[in-house]
Amino acid sequence: MLREKLKDYNVILASGSPRRQEFFKDLNIDFTIELKEVAEVYPKELKGCEITDFLADLKSKAFTNLSEKDLLITSDTIVWLDGKALGKPKNAADAFSMLSALSGKKHEVITSISIKSKYFQKIISDTTIVSFNNITDEEINYYIKNYKPFDKAGAYGIQEWIGLIGINNIEGSYFNVVGLPVHKLYKELMNL
Repeated sequence: MLREKLKDYNVILASGSPRRQEFFKDLNIDFTIELKEVAEVYPKELKGCEITDFLADLKSKAFTNLSEKDLLITSDTIVWLDGKALGKPKNAADAFSMLSALSGKKHEVITSISIKSKYFQKIISDTTIVSFNNITDEEINYYIKNYKPFDKAGAYGIQEWIGLIGINNIEGSYFNVVGLPVHKLYKELMNL
């Protein structure tokens, strides 16, 4: 269905995330992957989805020569805890610090998507509330050692071991926590 809708577009996914790429395959979209280095720096006064909107847009601005048929998809995800954004951990100590902070608390996972052509741009976002059980230092260390979550906002993947044992409730889209609010992306692409 979506493949037919997008047949006149050259869909470009600007993401190295294997999870996002898998979602595009599952949606049966013909797409190519193009990556450009972008320093993911945002103004410090931004909060919550303002950050992810800004970063999704910033990533799209790296593509300066879109053709008439190009449809560029960029996105960004953060974990929002106690008024602070948790991005990807720099190392094991950073991952441990993030997971310790998430233990026993609720946080928000916020993802923004930029859909951009030569003629228009639309940015959409989604927020999911995730509740963690109390997790022990031993469990955190086991997860970091075995799953190396350094490419994930907040240092965890809900679909991995830590999600199985640590998450007791979510309010909103599971797929948003994995890395893309697929239901919202689908709706926007069908409305093109």
